[in-house]
Amino acid sequence: MLIARGDTDQYLLPRMSNRHGLVAGATGTGKTVTIHAIAEQFSRIGVPVFVADVKGDLSGISQAGGDNEKVAERIKQLNVENFTYEASPVIFWDLYGKLGHPIRATISEMGPLLLSRLLNLSDAQSGVLQLVFRYADDNGLLLLDLKDLRSLLQYLGDNRKEVQTAYGNVSPQSVGAIQRSLLTLEEAGGDIIFGEPALSLSDFMRTDQHGRGYISILASEQLINSPLIYATFLLWLLSELFESLPEVGDPEKPKLVFFFDEAHLLFTDCPEALQDKIEQVVRLIRSKGVGVYFISQNPLDVPDVVLGQLCNRVQHALRAFTPRDQKAVRSAAETFRPNPKFDVEQVITELGTGEALTSFLEEKGAPGIVERALILPPRSRIGVVTPEERAKVINWSPVQGQYETAVDRESAYELLKAKAERAAQAADAADAAKAQAEADEKLRKQQEKMETQQSRRGRRSSSDTLLEATAKSAGRSIGNSLGRSIVRGILGSFGGRR
Repeated sequence: MLIARGDTDQYLLPRMSNRHGLVAGATGTGKTVTIHAIAEQFSRIGVPVFVADVKGDLSGISQAGGDNEKVAERIKQLNVENFTYEASPVIFWDLYGKLGHPIRATISEMGPLLLSRLLNLSDAQSGVLQLVFRYADDNGLLLLDLKDLRSLLQYLGDNRKEVQTAYGNVSPQSVGAIQRSLLTLEEAGGDIIFGEPALSLSDFMRTDQHGRGYISILASEQLINSPLIYATFLLWLLSELFESLPEVGDPEKPKLVFFFDEAHLLFTDCPEALQDKIEQVVRLIRSKGVGVYFISQNPLDVPDVVLGQLCNRVQHALRAFTPRDQKAVRSAAETFRPNPKFDVEQVITELGTGEALTSFLEEKGAPGIVERALILPPRSRIGVVTPEERAKVINWSPVQGQYETAVDRESAYELLKAKAERAAQAADAADAAKAQAEADEKLRKQQEKMETQQSRRGRRSSSDTLLEATAKSAGRSIGNSLGRSIVRGILGSFGGRR
């Protein structure tokens, strides 16, 4: 692939392009157009490309070029033959679903290590998050979105004594800190990236009907405002590719080329454990047929261990205004295979826009001698697309309708909610049974009391009846005697004994 022309033509060999690369240079020196041109070249030979569009001006790849005086002038200057303007096949993506197809990942896929960085957790909090993922795996609880993670954290916090023996201590303070970090992430719009349908990596590795590789462009103008989300999500994509793709060694051309713009965000405030993982992925992913190209303003932004893996170099101009800038110039110059024709360290500060120092791997894998050259212009449009053009590309996309509608299937949140409802129902039933038992016992005691009282009243009633009968009998006897006396006296005065 012809990338640039100087004293000699500068070719990037497809068979060597999975050995990774670096495009560096100060703002305004032409890095974006270089990325544009290289991505377009990969697409033309059938290699799918993924690129993060931080400034929004890579979308023009989807449209044919033309009517650009600077491009026409560069073509004439470089004497490029058979140059025709043409569009490249593009799929627009956007984590927020505004400027492209939405991209989602599940919490389980993201994993505790990347999620800890995304939430900016301490070591102790990261340990609790590891415990949460382990518990979810052991108990078949799917962690798909933030509400799944939040509900499981709450459950383990409420039941920490029950899980402490098997999983370790679940500190309420750590649970609270993680919950607060999740709330902060949600307020920053990070919750929208978690859920289903999750991204299928095969959709990044498509070719069109003409055999050209699709260029997947991630709209990152809004995403870059949350640099931690940006860096973590792209690192997740890279790690997913590493985990899912088979070993292929060194193929004739890559399966996929991954451009990581603003590469310094990947390593800023990166925990040591995570940086070790990044270095491992970068070192080994080339055997999966994936080429990774870092784009940065300063080569010093990339750790030496990673920088040593980046064999294909395009170095645009650097400015040496500060001691750090001067160190960056020296460092960049020292990484090139020297060219006796010029002083590399001096030339780096003299390069014009669209001009670069290039060094690509040769046939046998040795780095080529550094050359000062002009980057060939792309065949597609340089700049942004109109909203109407973007909408047309999205509507004709091969993944149209596949990711637009979110799906919320049964996962940890629903299972734990159902478990809590069953526990509540069981508790209610136990309470009702207890209340019934207490009521039955109370009723029994009341009945016993009533029976006792009735028994006592019965005994008193029998005694009262005997006395009453005796009294009544005596009363009748007295009454009868007195009555007879009176009758007899009265009668006796009127007839005597009759």
